[in-house]
Amino acid sequence: MRIRLEPRWTKRLLELPESGMGYQRVDIRLVDGRELKDVVVFNAEEIEVPDEFARTQIKDVRLHTA
Repeated sequence: MRIRLEPRWTKRLLELPESGMGYQRVDIRLVDGRELKDVVVFNAEEIEVPDEFARTQIKDVRLHTA
């Protein structure tokens, strides 16, 4: 499921390099302590997550490192 990121995360991602044309691969930490690794963000605005994470708030976003 694609969800729209809060403006603060978009602003932060715009300051970081792209992983490819129009996307970034990121790791996200959720407020409930769970983490998602190697998640795709499109144009620093929309993130692709499994449906079960669609309503969970993000605590931190970092570029994914291999």
